[in-house]
Amino acid sequence: MTQRCTTIVHKALAVVRPQFKLDADGGIHGVPHWSRVWFHGRSLAAALDVDPAVLAWFAFLHDSRRFNDWEDPEHGLRAADFAVRLRRDGIITELNKPGFERLCEAMRLHSDGHVRGDLTVQACWDADRLDLARAGITPHPKRLCTEPARAAPTIAAAVRMAKGRKRA
Repeated sequence: MTQRCTTIVHKALAVVRPQFKLDADGGIHGVPHWSRVWFHGRSLAAALDVDPAVLAWFAFLHDSRRFNDWEDPEHGLRAADFAVRLRRDGIITELNKPGFERLCEAMRLHSDGHVRGDLTVQACWDADRLDLARAGITPHPKRLCTEPARAAPTIAAAVRMAKGRKRA
C-alpha cells in the first residue's frame, strides 16, 4: 500500500500543480489542504478497510479544478471530468473500474453535504471535512459519515492540524 500510494501522490502533484488556478502553496484549497486530506484519508482507509488508493487520488484531485476559494459549485464535477481525462491518458492506473467510479462519485458530490453512500466515498468526504477548520469551521459529528471520523479525539486532532499546530 505505502509504495503504491506514494507513487499516486507524486503523480497527482505532477499533474495537478501545473494546471491549478489558485495559490497552490498558500491558499485554503492548495497543497497544504490536499496533504491534510491525504493524512486523514490514510487513517480512515485503515480504520474502515477501504482502498487507500481511492483516497489518495481524491485528496489531490477533489479541489484541483477550482476557479476560486469560495463559491464554485461545479468544481467537483470538473474534478471528476479531469480524473476521467487522466485515466484515459494512462495516468490514473491504480484503480479498478469500481474504485475509479467511487473516486468520481466522491469528487462530484464532496461539497454537497451528503453523509450516506458507499463506505469508500464516505471516507473521502470525511477526509475532506475533517480539514474544515482551515476555513474557521469546526467539523460537526452529525455532518461526518463514519464513526472513526466522528470520534471527538479525531475531530480535535484535525482541528489542531488545520490551524497549524500540527503538520500532516
